[in-house]
Amino acid sequence: MREKIMIVLAAAAALIITWVLYRILFIVPDEKDQGAVFRIIYFHVPSAMTAAACALAAFVSSILYLARRNLSYDAAAVAVTEGALLFGAVVLVTGMIWGRIIWGIWWTWDARLTSTLVSWLMYAGYLMLRRAVEEPTERARNSAVFSIFVFPGLYITWKSIEWWRTQHPGPVLSIRSGGGMAPGMESPIYINLLGLLCLAAVLAMLRYQQEQRRRELDSLRRTVHAM
Repeated sequence: MREKIMIVLAAAAALIITWVLYRILFIVPDEKDQGAVFRIIYFHVPSAMTAAACALAAFVSSILYLARRNLSYDAAAVAVTEGALLFGAVVLVTGMIWGRIIWGIWWTWDARLTSTLVSWLMYAGYLMLRRAVEEPTERARNSAVFSIFVFPGLYITWKSIEWWRTQHPGPVLSIRSGGGMAPGMESPIYINLLGLLCLAAVLAMLRYQQEQRRRELDSLRRTVHAM
């Protein structure tokens, strides 16, 4: 059953992303000030939202682990955290490409950019912490606490363009105060978000299965060493 769900989600992701690529390359016009490079927004913004959704799922899974002490929640947390790092990397790379063309520089220590990088590094630290602790229960507990601790940083990133005057543009989506795009130019962002969420779900399910199998192997190794 799980394999069928993964196939359906993977097919949906492929179809949606292909449709969005066609639309943004052949239908959506150039932005009046930025030209063709503006099309990066159709992967830059949905990737940021997908990374945030993965981080939220990790936050919830970590709370559930601490509440119920079920290692399945820990496996879910690490699976979606890796997804958050993957899509966060897409955000950083596409943002740097966009900035190089529009601003003339690859990077600036702007509030939005800096807070995004710090959050990404913190979640990378989450994976490093897991590698540093061998005992499964202790590793799961420490990782859960760390995940809960770093999650509020995403809210700072989300609000940074409202709290501070930054080089990064202010809100552009209509779902946020002060945002709004020309008719027909905003909808592909949300459609591509759906595609990327489907892709993230497939990757998380695959990683969850791997984590569960790794735990089984660790359990067998401990049993053999104890004999």
